[in-house]
Amino acid sequence: MRLLLRSSLWYTSAFLGSHTAFKSELVTQAITSYLIKTMHYQTEERGRPNSSDYRIYFKTSDGKYISPFHDIPLIADGDQENDVPSKKLKKNDNEVLYNMVVEVPRWSNAKMEIATKESLNPIKQDMKKGKLRYVANVFPHKGYIWNYGALPQTWEDPNHTDKDTKCCGDNDPIDVCEIGTLVCSPGQVIQVKVLGVLAMIDEGETDWKLIAINADDPEAPSLNSIEDVRKSRSGHLEATVDWFKKYKVPDGKPENQFAFNGQFKDKDFAMEVIKSTHEHWRALVQKQTNGGEIDCKNVSVCESPFKFTGEDACNVVKSAPAGGEALPVPPEVDKWHFLSK
Repeated sequence: MRLLLRSSLWYTSAFLGSHTAFKSELVTQAITSYLIKTMHYQTEERGRPNSSDYRIYFKTSDGKYISPFHDIPLIADGDQENDVPSKKLKKNDNEVLYNMVVEVPRWSNAKMEIATKESLNPIKQDMKKGKLRYVANVFPHKGYIWNYGALPQTWEDPNHTDKDTKCCGDNDPIDVCEIGTLVCSPGQVIQVKVLGVLAMIDEGETDWKLIAINADDPEAPSLNSIEDVRKSRSGHLEATVDWFKKYKVPDGKPENQFAFNGQFKDKDFAMEVIKSTHEHWRALVQKQTNGGEIDCKNVSVCESPFKFTGEDACNVVKSAPAGGEALPVPPEVDKWHFLSK
């Protein structure tokens, strides 16, 4: 929240420049408007950034702790029945807006993700072999090339074989690549419109990658389909496939593969994928399917046997390590990797 306030002040002041007579009032108005749009959810940091104990917990605007995986609605600002979003919420006549939980800001390298196996599912940095994970800079890409995150209340069921990819799900919420012009912050919840989807096959598992744009982005009105992206942003979709194909190669892994020959499917197809993964999530939190080690504790989903109290949620956060100064990032994170063709 402090980061967003700071950004709002900086951008507004820079825009107004030397017009001091109006600056104070306009800054106040701009910040108020910005907070109304973006502060429905707040975050609380625990532990030290760039360490294994760092966590970003989520809470509502009135300070109640929640799970970003289970308690944030899939559909943005939608009326809900039994805590299941209504089928449609339209900002205008032809779009449904979804909540996206931002895990990784564009151009950064730390592999941050919703901790699906921890109570309240905070965002944490992934680890492998006892070390924090950072994605490699595979030339010409620097870190993640979009704001990267997930749709809440979705789950790619590892026990379900997708009819199109013929592979099971990867046991995570569905991923989102937000392609707007604004750089987001970890833990920010934004409203996006979905434009299409890419079907990556990661070590034999289906790992859908939604292509979406922040509804508040200046370019959002002109981007309404995957073809709009192809026409107005030459090379962007190709760069996305290239990134996902190669990002694990510097770690000694083979290139990732894709269903549909690496072709993006359209918005309607993406909507069906979202619908399917939401149904799998609903079965998960209602204990109608085996979730394995997934932590399904929530504070708001009606008829969920995993529902627990606000006091329980508060105790989860209190038990986490206190915050502190960020640790240094290893220098090798900035290394460029040049792969042979």
